[in-house]
Amino acid sequence: MDGTQIKDRFIALSPQDFAALGIDRLAYVKRIARDGELRFEIHTADGDAVALLGSQDMAVATILENGLVPVSVH
Repeated sequence: MDGTQIKDRFIALSPQDFAALGIDRLAYVKRIARDGELRFEIHTADGDAVALLGSQDMAVATILENGLVPVSVH
């Protein structure tokens, strides 16, 4: 498959199809301020918040401990 064919396959995905890719395996950490302190919230790929922790390292470790893949979403 060449680059054009790959591009055409991704263009054919609807936003819902694209969002569903890896939805059960990916999680990300969002930095938030809560009660005047910096916290780290774990979100599933579809954006649902599932945990709130005190450090980014703890959040990533929790993601890995639960068999998920942490991803960066800058």
